[in-house]
Amino acid sequence: MGNASSSPITVVVEVRRPRAVVWDCWTKPEHILRWYFASDDWHVTKAENDLSIGGSFLTRMEAKDGSFGFDFYGIYTKVLPLELIEFTLGDDRKVNIRFEETVEGTRVTEIFEAENTNPSELQKGGWQAILNNFKKHAEAVQLP
Repeated sequence: MGNASSSPITVVVEVRRPRAVVWDCWTKPEHILRWYFASDDWHVTKAENDLSIGGSFLTRMEAKDGSFGFDFYGIYTKVLPLELIEFTLGDDRKVNIRFEETVEGTRVTEIFEAENTNPSELQKGGWQAILNNFKKHAEAVQLP
């Protein structure tokens, strides 16, 4: 992977929804606005996504009380629809996300390079909380 100094971190969630639904919830801005935060005192105020190789994404996360906010952004390096997304974050860390069909739905596995500021367990906890929020949202979406 990229130039981070510690081992990559893996987070996983099982979503009881078909892979096409899970993919749409992960990639469409109208869905991203509803799940891309780690706790209920945060929200997403902006989500842009050009899901193509060389395309970029930007998700603006802010504390609901207005005390803090940041942009999460990167450039896509590989996109295999319904299967795989790879991107490089603004700080050059690499991220790999796999979408695998399972008996009960879809397994989403996210592997990311740790940054050097926060302990890896804290990073893993934050990314897992976002992934859990994603599961909750994707499973609540009304199927057509």
